[in-house]
Amino acid sequence: MKAAGATSAAVYAARSIPAWASASGRGSVAVNTPLSTFSYADVELFDGPMKKQFDEHHARFLHLDDDRMLKVFRQVAGIPAPGEDMGGWYDLTGFNMDTGDFHGFIAGHSFGQYVSGLARAYAVTGDEATKAKINRLVKGFGETLDAKAKFFDGYRLPGYTYDKVSVGLIDAHEYVHDPMAMDIHLKLTRAMKAYLPEKALSRAEQRSRPHKDTSFTWDETYTLPENLFLAYQRTGNTFYRGMGKQYLEDDAYFNPLSEGNNVLPFEHAYSHVNAFSSAMQAYITLGSEKHLRAARNGFEMVATGQSFVTSGWGPDEGFGEPNRGQLGDSLRTSHASFETPCGAYGHFKITRYLLRVTKDSKYGDSMERVLYNTILGAWPVQADGRSFYYSDYATTGKKVWYRDKWPCCSGTFPQLAADYHVSTYLKSTDGVYVNLFTPSSVKWTTGTLKYGLTQQTKYPFENTVKISVSASQPSEFAVYVRIPAWAGADPVLSVNGKRISDVQAGTFAAVKRTWKDGDQIELALPTPLRLERVDVQHPTQMALIRGPLVLFAVADSQPSFDKAELLRAVEAKNAAGDSLATSSDGKQVSMRPFMSIGEENYSTYVQVKS
Repeated sequence: MKAAGATSAAVYAARSIPAWASASGRGSVAVNTPLSTFSYADVELFDGPMKKQFDEHHARFLHLDDDRMLKVFRQVAGIPAPGEDMGGWYDLTGFNMDTGDFHGFIAGHSFGQYVSGLARAYAVTGDEATKAKINRLVKGFGETLDAKAKFFDGYRLPGYTYDKVSVGLIDAHEYVHDPMAMDIHLKLTRAMKAYLPEKALSRAEQRSRPHKDTSFTWDETYTLPENLFLAYQRTGNTFYRGMGKQYLEDDAYFNPLSEGNNVLPFEHAYSHVNAFSSAMQAYITLGSEKHLRAARNGFEMVATGQSFVTSGWGPDEGFGEPNRGQLGDSLRTSHASFETPCGAYGHFKITRYLLRVTKDSKYGDSMERVLYNTILGAWPVQADGRSFYYSDYATTGKKVWYRDKWPCCSGTFPQLAADYHVSTYLKSTDGVYVNLFTPSSVKWTTGTLKYGLTQQTKYPFENTVKISVSASQPSEFAVYVRIPAWAGADPVLSVNGKRISDVQAGTFAAVKRTWKDGDQIELALPTPLRLERVDVQHPTQMALIRGPLVLFAVADSQPSFDKAELLRAVEAKNAAGDSLATSSDGKQVSMRPFMSIGEENYSTYVQVKS
């Protein structure tokens, strides 16, 4: 249970770790977090929307042609580059700032994320074809890498793409034990020093320096420390540790956040949430309490002042000034409300880090809200690179494909889908935390003894969760079950039919006992309807929520409701999970979860008359 406790992915099982990846070759950390993740292989997802997304993206990138993925790197290296162009953002040429043509925007930018997603999928499945593909991709990339990494000479966003290649190589090393990955990583990182600034630069600082055009001011060097610290933890090479410290954006970001000063307004939303994970790694690796405060304060500012009812944030990819009605205003002006796969990936990472450190169930609640109301409603990446990018919360919204193929969200989606396995359960020295409710199982061993939990549930469409315990012999440990804050006054948790007393919403309920094989835990959550307004400045723009599910009004224009009538919505008991409500003009409106919406028009928020 103690393990390393220092990665945002998983503490990989001791099985099959080769000599070069032994503990003696790893960097020490200052903080072993109270909670840690299980290995990817310890958790199995059963049939349901989370498993469906994982399987879809594993298959998609497993069958994506190697030559296409490597082509841009081979072209720059001047070696044979067979295969079709990838298209979209991924290609070498075509970008034109003046005409708004983003073809060739960031060549090869998501290669490392595709490798990372596959490596995590291999950690889940042990699939040999996946392992072989990762080995080919790592070797193929290494063959294009010269001592000066000339691919990045004149490159638009060197820090952005380096960071993604970095995580791909780190994950190939950690989960596939690729023998070349970290040698290539070190060679690349040393060469990248020539293309990176002397420190993490804010976008304002980049704009103040000479640049070819505005797009060259969008680099994200402030996200680099997370993966640099992880590279140090994997290898023990202090070069990475020092470089991670170098790129912590303390002056303009983490220092003021640690003191409670809100510096989010006007920043790029996803990358600055993603940077919170670098602060968390600074805490874990260096023991820096300042960076823990920065991450906690910053995330709280996002959750309370920048978030829609879905827990999505960043309309038009930006943060606005608090208490100015930005969110409500955006319902009339934007269809780009939340950068969904990227935002959900960053959201899952930071809530998982904070949950591991604090054991506070509110981070599980936040993860759950994003899961059901954003990413599980996103369409999967298609073979031709079409991708779901923005959730649309406009007064009349619609799901659409993003205009360009292979955008950033095509890279984060396979990583996130694999990470469902390390977000569902966590472990402590005294037991297991059940964080997400989904058909699944987790297994672990203590010496020669084997234990496990298996969830059976149709949550969130039904409000009960059944958990079966397996044990090779009776043993005492604790099972902590998240009781969502929205559950109200009367959640019911029972063991073998006997109700547990003092179960409070907004906590992890602890059940510590001697567990034996076949013991049954059952959770029943009340799911009353409630309303949540978009912001104080737009009090009549409200969303209907049942349990963890936001219910979107399926209509060709934004409907209006009497408040009391909306709160009398009746469950339709259909496959979509609809509730039915009567609008002010007497029409029956289907209120539908985001994951059940197809191409129909909808309104996230409706007009509510008090």
